[in-house]
Amino acid sequence: MSTTLFDLAGRRALVTGSSQGIGIALARGLAAAGASIVLNGRDVAKLDRAAESLRLEGAEVEALCFDATDHVAVREAIDGFEAERGAIDILVNNAGMQHRTPLEDFPVDAFERLLQTNIASVFHVGQAVARHMIGRGAGKIVNICSVQTALARPGIAPYTATKGAVANLTKGMATDWARHGLQCNGLAPGYFDTPLNRALVEDADFTEWLAKRTPAGRWGRVEELVGACIFLSSEASSFVNGTVIYVDGGITASL
Repeated sequence: MSTTLFDLAGRRALVTGSSQGIGIALARGLAAAGASIVLNGRDVAKLDRAAESLRLEGAEVEALCFDATDHVAVREAIDGFEAERGAIDILVNNAGMQHRTPLEDFPVDAFERLLQTNIASVFHVGQAVARHMIGRGAGKIVNICSVQTALARPGIAPYTATKGAVANLTKGMATDWARHGLQCNGLAPGYFDTPLNRALVEDADFTEWLAKRTPAGRWGRVEELVGACIFLSSEASSFVNGTVIYVDGGITASL
């Protein structure tokens, strides 16, 4: 009984922004739990390489290239895939970006890109996929939040704002769609060694500060996000809705 609750066999999971970093790690973990995977990104060549790497590990993988910030392109891609290939049972909204500049000097074009990539993409893809899930009366949506959903740091105020918005959009999704059989939740990574954080990982002073600030005393490994993602994607979370799970080594629990 306990094992079958987390079994994703027969389910298909779409992970946006999944050609590298957290996205491909979550895709790999969902595949290991039995799901077939749909990778997404904007770079066809990069996406194909990621898909092939997972196939070599034995995963059942398809690639679906679209820009998650383009509402029309998202609808066409999702509707076309559902019509031609079948149901998307699990959506992981992972596409995101970062830009570090003091707030007083933050470029307006970078601010707009953050809004589109980190918030609008969750709306566009979430709505497109949910319309099909609602018709089936079932579905799982996992929105990737951040430790910055709850905390702020100098130089990334707009990013912090976007991740706070993702958490509240997640609550809104749950409020509107739970009655249709969907579970919509957030997964909030702390500081993980990813390409998005490369500059910080290579900054010895920051890494030393992080080790002291985080009760676990280290950077997270992307594989450590997989268990929570499987939980939120499986029957084990059938009555979990509108919540955010922090996987952060304790940083949001400690002063």
